[in-house]
Amino acid sequence: MIMYSDLKSITREQWKALVAAQLGWLLDAMDVMFYAFALGAIQQEFDLSSAQAGALASVTLVASAIGGVGFGVLADKIGRARSLMFSILTYSVFTALTATSGSLWELLLWRSLVGLGMGGEWSAGSVLVSETWPSKHRGKAIGLMQGGWAIGYILAALLAAAILPKLGWRALFLLGILPAFFTLWIRRNVHEPEIWRSRVNDPAVARKYASLDFFRPPLLSRTLLGSLIAMFVLFAYWGLFTWMPSFLARPFEQGGAGLGIVRSSAWIIPMQIGAFFGYTSFGFFADRFGRRPVFAFFLACAALLVPLYGQLARHEVALFFLGPLIGFFGHGYFSVFGVMLSELFPTHVRATAQGLVYNVGRAFSALAPFTVGALADVYGIGSALAITSAFFLIGAAMIFSLPETRGQELQ
Repeated sequence: MIMYSDLKSITREQWKALVAAQLGWLLDAMDVMFYAFALGAIQQEFDLSSAQAGALASVTLVASAIGGVGFGVLADKIGRARSLMFSILTYSVFTALTATSGSLWELLLWRSLVGLGMGGEWSAGSVLVSETWPSKHRGKAIGLMQGGWAIGYILAALLAAAILPKLGWRALFLLGILPAFFTLWIRRNVHEPEIWRSRVNDPAVARKYASLDFFRPPLLSRTLLGSLIAMFVLFAYWGLFTWMPSFLARPFEQGGAGLGIVRSSAWIIPMQIGAFFGYTSFGFFADRFGRRPVFAFFLACAALLVPLYGQLARHEVALFFLGPLIGFFGHGYFSVFGVMLSELFPTHVRATAQGLVYNVGRAFSALAPFTVGALADVYGIGSALAITSAFFLIGAAMIFSLPETRGQELQ
């Protein structure tokens, strides 16, 4: 049995760092997933095809890749907690401004700026947790942080079900300003990790920062391989979950499950409960059995489940009960990016390298919403989702090209 009793040694400061990163990621998910739930209404108002609507999501992902790298550099330079605050302010303000969109170009602008903050939150938050928590619990901590995404997804589903039918999609996006107020708590309660502060006070390490060692051996191979893994896995994730609410809500004639906006939220919630347990249990398994085998197992299971799920459009009960498994295996592996990448790079370039690797993958994954949307126009959305299985399997195989890092102390 997985037990939490051995977490009693964790200090108050370490818990605060985790809460800051977890809530930042939770609210990030809520703001970002508003678009997925409002996709049908936005398509209708702006008269967009599925490919065009997917392309808007893709623009957000490209911007998030830029933001992830930029905020990673910022986190190495000014601190993890400060960078986290700025990223949250960015995505919350521009999510709210999305509600003011009067044209497709305005919508494109605001969603691009949302992406900058979205990418930056993960780059700063994951490193903050990794550098604050001890090695034997690092996987668990990152798993708990990633679990915030599932809770944020559920909040987005509940708010969409309550607001979209009555007030429309603009009212939904206005709520995106709420995370900005959370930064006040971070500023007062969360301190920079000791390992980062020591690096700042060391002139020799400061010179190393300027050298960008992750582009030189021996770190270069880790940078390249990690980026490739992130590319395949994030393509699979965003291709699948950007279109999941639309798949559940769309009528049968368009290849969907015919549940409508309100009922589809009831199917999304158990899926995201499964995702929460996937995130959190992954960390425990990874700390016990190693990062690589657990990652590969989760991805292989996701690859098997996705095609089955996509072909069950007319079987509501089966979709409901299979949803938590899709959520569990389709999300849980994400925790590896926070914990393993932090263990592959030294402190002076950790946030920059981690942000770069993860967000190169995210930039590539920007093709996924467009690709799945274009295939959905031709073959139906259920069948289009199946393409993501191949990318899950490639990611599972490639993880073994990186060294195992379980139990490794941060440099």
